[in-house]
Amino acid sequence: MIKLPRLIISFLVAFLLVACSKEDSVLPALQATNQLEKIKSAGVLKVLTRIDPTTYYKNADVYTGLEHDLVELFAKQLGVKAEFIIPDNFGTILNDIAANKADIAAAGITVTQQRAQKMRFSPSYYQATEQVIYRSGNPRPKNVSQLTDSIIEITEGTSHVDTLTVLKKKFSTLNWTVNSELDTNGLMYLVNEGLIDYTVADSNQALLIRRFYPELNIAFDLTKPRQLAWAMSPSADNSLFNEVTHFFERIKKDKTLAQLIEKHYSHADTLNYVDNCTFRQHRKSRLPLYQKHFAAAAKQYQIDWRLLAAIGYQESHWQDNAISPTGVEGIMMLTNDTAELLKIKNRKDPIQSIEGGARYFQQRIKLLDDTIHEPDRTWLALASYNVGMGHIYDAQLLTKQQGGDPNKWLDVKQRLPLLADEKWHSKTKYGFARGNEPVQYVENIRGYYDLLVWLTEENQIKKQVMEVKTYAPNSAAANNSPSTL
Repeated sequence: MIKLPRLIISFLVAFLLVACSKEDSVLPALQATNQLEKIKSAGVLKVLTRIDPTTYYKNADVYTGLEHDLVELFAKQLGVKAEFIIPDNFGTILNDIAANKADIAAAGITVTQQRAQKMRFSPSYYQATEQVIYRSGNPRPKNVSQLTDSIIEITEGTSHVDTLTVLKKKFSTLNWTVNSELDTNGLMYLVNEGLIDYTVADSNQALLIRRFYPELNIAFDLTKPRQLAWAMSPSADNSLFNEVTHFFERIKKDKTLAQLIEKHYSHADTLNYVDNCTFRQHRKSRLPLYQKHFAAAAKQYQIDWRLLAAIGYQESHWQDNAISPTGVEGIMMLTNDTAELLKIKNRKDPIQSIEGGARYFQQRIKLLDDTIHEPDRTWLALASYNVGMGHIYDAQLLTKQQGGDPNKWLDVKQRLPLLADEKWHSKTKYGFARGNEPVQYVENIRGYYDLLVWLTEENQIKKQVMEVKTYAPNSAAANNSPSTL
């Protein structure tokens, strides 16, 4: 037997230890044999989407949207980060996911037979109807036959192209232009400006955009409701598809999906045409008098000034001399007891009223249990600003007793109206309350807040349209836009 020197033996042992450690470091990559494991190994989920209020957009310095929130939840479930990829147009999204250039396409994609042949769809999470959009004040078409001899534009790559193509077989005089540069939001802007007669939009898009362009209206439905879903490449590898399927099954069962839909859509049609236009007028004539006070108080109490201003508008329509039959006064409509608690001497003084309202709202937020997260924390605090925290506690208790989640506004707002019924309020600590009022109060403020954010930030839809040379920025329609109210 050959005896090796001790030094050589030590060297060999060290070499083997290093080699083994290197082998262990590449082992995860070698084990990542399917798509799901590759995503987890890389730590990144690549997602195709588009900028749209229904999907993915920046609001008050944070990204949001139903698709954004769903993707972030799914990425968290996988333990990875979501990488959002924004192609130039909708058609590219469909082509890229079919070619397996990303893991998922989450872009408000309608499930159709043609698309199902090229890609794979997750369980549906929402449904939408294709609708013809026109501008109020113009004749309203009642059916497809009345769309002839009109300027109709639709976005390239959307299901709207297929829908109109099918309809043309029956209505031979139906014609349209396919726009390869503007998305559906851009085309709705053109309808609002009177530059084209009609476009086609999914009902969820129309619901959200019409808040910002109140002249837009729905002529009629082109289709029955269709399912929206995530798209994936038509791979034989089922690992990611199965994980996505389980994800949607879970969030439907635990009501996470319902809560996200409530967050993004429930308040979208709260404001009618008159409310919307009146708010825009008051923003120009009244808000400038108080905006600096809202901004100062909001900064002091770490609140978005636009949310604070929305509360003030709901309370008084931004009138410092407002007074109600019950004795509440000022811009933030503080009661006498609340004013004394906050040590406010003059409720009609706008500076005192706004500062006091901000401080009172912040107190409402702090009174809520730490287990309540945003945005539910804000909505519940707003409801308590209107009806009192005691009644919120009662509604939360009823919610829990009935199997709902007392930390979710979606569930609590369904129980608040019960406080007006003796059958229910007789069993509560704080008794009777007109529970419908705080529900409407919160939904109104959410509507005003969204509109104020839209009106105080750069209009990305208008910017997109103005970058397209076909539509001159100096056109009369653009300069006299009703959207500038």
